[in-house]
Amino acid sequence: MAMKRSGGGLTGTQQAAKFLGVSVLAGAVLAGIALPAAGALGLAAKGTVEGFDEIPANLKTPPLSQRTTILDNKGGTIAQVYSRDRTVVPLADISPYMQKAIVAIEDSRFYEHGAIDAKGVLRALNKNATSGGVAQGASTLTQQYVKNVFVEEAGDDPDKVAEATQQTIGRKVKELKYAIQVEEELGKKKILENYLNITFFGQQAYGIEAAAKRYFSKSAKDLTLDESAMLAGIVQSPSRYDPVNDAQESKKRRNTVLQRMADMKDISQGEADKAKEEPIKLNVSRPKNGCITAVEGAGFFCDYVREVFLSDPVFGKTKEERAKLWNQGGLTVQTTLDPQAQKSTQESIKSHVYQKDSVATAVTLVQPGSGKILAMGQSRPYGFGDTETQINFSVNRQMGGSNFGFPVGSTFKPFLAAAAIEGGKPPTQQYSAPYEMDYPNVQTCNSGKPWVNDGKPAYHLENENESEVGPFSLKDAMAKSVNTYFVQMLGDIGMCPVSQMADKLKVIQGNGEKLPMVPSALTLGSTGMSPLTMASAYAAFANRGTYCTPIAIESIKKVDGSPLPVPKSACSQAMSQNTADSINTLLRGVVDSGTGAEAGLKDRDNAGKTGTTDGRKNAWFVGYTSNLSAAVWVGSPSQRVEMNNITIGGQFQEQVYGGQVPGPIWRDAVTGALQGQNSAPFVNVNIPDNGGQKPGGDPATTAGAQGNNGDKSKNKGKHKPKPGGDNKPPGRGGQDPFPGISLPPGVVGGDSGGWPQ
Repeated sequence: MAMKRSGGGLTGTQQAAKFLGVSVLAGAVLAGIALPAAGALGLAAKGTVEGFDEIPANLKTPPLSQRTTILDNKGGTIAQVYSRDRTVVPLADISPYMQKAIVAIEDSRFYEHGAIDAKGVLRALNKNATSGGVAQGASTLTQQYVKNVFVEEAGDDPDKVAEATQQTIGRKVKELKYAIQVEEELGKKKILENYLNITFFGQQAYGIEAAAKRYFSKSAKDLTLDESAMLAGIVQSPSRYDPVNDAQESKKRRNTVLQRMADMKDISQGEADKAKEEPIKLNVSRPKNGCITAVEGAGFFCDYVREVFLSDPVFGKTKEERAKLWNQGGLTVQTTLDPQAQKSTQESIKSHVYQKDSVATAVTLVQPGSGKILAMGQSRPYGFGDTETQINFSVNRQMGGSNFGFPVGSTFKPFLAAAAIEGGKPPTQQYSAPYEMDYPNVQTCNSGKPWVNDGKPAYHLENENESEVGPFSLKDAMAKSVNTYFVQMLGDIGMCPVSQMADKLKVIQGNGEKLPMVPSALTLGSTGMSPLTMASAYAAFANRGTYCTPIAIESIKKVDGSPLPVPKSACSQAMSQNTADSINTLLRGVVDSGTGAEAGLKDRDNAGKTGTTDGRKNAWFVGYTSNLSAAVWVGSPSQRVEMNNITIGGQFQEQVYGGQVPGPIWRDAVTGALQGQNSAPFVNVNIPDNGGQKPGGDPATTAGAQGNNGDKSKNKGKHKPKPGGDNKPPGRGGQDPFPGISLPPGVVGGDSGGWPQ
């Protein structure tokens, strides 16, 4: 036996029979929709109690999509994102005026009828028959709520939305049965609460709380009589009665609602007349949705958080599951972003590189030992304008970054040095390091197939200055970034140890692929990488050899306060502590008196490495203290601009190199990020100078090599550099910036090919 509706009345089956009987006899109106002859819509097939009873009994109510709030690590709001702007509130937090207004205009007999309103159906039937068309419907508030549930469940799928709103008898019968169920299970007050929270009020506002905030910048509980009437009037046609775009039409509709409230004795006629005289007074809060609204330039970090959520299996086994959870929203995402570090990073970026400059910069700060991303910013803001972009230059392509990353130049050399020391080479290692040389034949990970120089002219390299002639020790070679020294080191130890070290440090190309087994890629940084990759790898040096994967999310709470699992940083020993300590000691020389002197900090131990690529299309500085690692890239996103005789950040630069523009950006960003904090000193290794003694042997005796775009390297036969070292670099007019390197089609020769704008 069917249960009775709470509060008495006909049973569900009796209501259905009565309803269907009225509809069949009338052949025109079904549950609030005026219909043509019943046969035209297949009423004979569906318009029976038996067909009605075949519909599943339980309405699956999806959680209402709400806004997700993304917080920094101190609890401050970075941005709010949502597929639908909605904040669910209880009925007690909704103005009584609003409750009465929506009932009066949408379903004045709401508290008197059940799921359907038989009188309303007959009234609509009579009106439509008299007018000869569709003049009036008869959907109850409960039926409207059920329809909105179908629409909510459809999400943003246009086909499902069309199915949920199609004007067919089958859908209306289904809607009716679920309306009866809802009436029996929820009761009137809960139905009204749910309806006000699910309904669309225009201007991207779903639910009464979002609507009150959008139009009046107040909470739903504070809505006045005239404000409530205006919002109630919008529901029938959000576009037609939009007060932002047509205040006059909105006022007419509002006054209709006020009069209806007076007719229903919800307010007096005097109250209605007084409210009618009020003009439409809006205090609009514009929609603030998405990462484009993020504070302190954190839009790209915000977008990275979203990419992590959509790609990590911890949030769902499939991409569809993760997307559904994200779009459903209602989450509070606490991230690793440090507001002090982010502010310092953005201030440094803005003071050194302008948004409209022909080149850009990207900066990422990572905490050694935890992998936490503390800051992420770039000079071209998150957006759609001419000098804006949605490409995150700090991360790999898979996470919304550039297609290939950016060649890192000599900032790769510490990875090679770490592989050599880890394999037994002393940090005092010397090589002859001539001014110019051919690449040697180099052993690969396949013992039977070494990389062999085929004698091409491109497989020749030079140091930056003719005065840079060895022998050099590793300490001096690192400080001066001597190309031929490190090529000789690679020839000595082979490519396999370097490739293995890169794997341990998760050093991959920007397109997600492993580094190619070619000398230039494993010596002078000819392949593209992201600042996040470089900052995370260098953090392992600061952490005495332990690498930790980067993370952006600390915790996530669902709308009910329960936690969601989040990805954790995975830490592993990439090298011995002694190797890391040796690299730290070597790289201290770079910032003390070497190519990175302009980046050095004076108040704490710090270390780092410069990098400048051929054609000066990319310049890097990657450095660290014991508690912060940061990577700075400056260059042409399209790889079209050579940084010679160029103005960056209002300052004319005859030639840009790693220590000159990226270095000061790094210094200022890190200084502000660490203000008020102490940094533990490095564990230094005693690496004595060898006084320029000749090395015992020179492994670089074989002619030819693959070209490179490493720091300070050149092609054979090009203009000879002027003396002066990396602090006074010479010009590099016109040579091929990527000699012999396998890059995307069209890149070599200045064509942007697939490089991001």
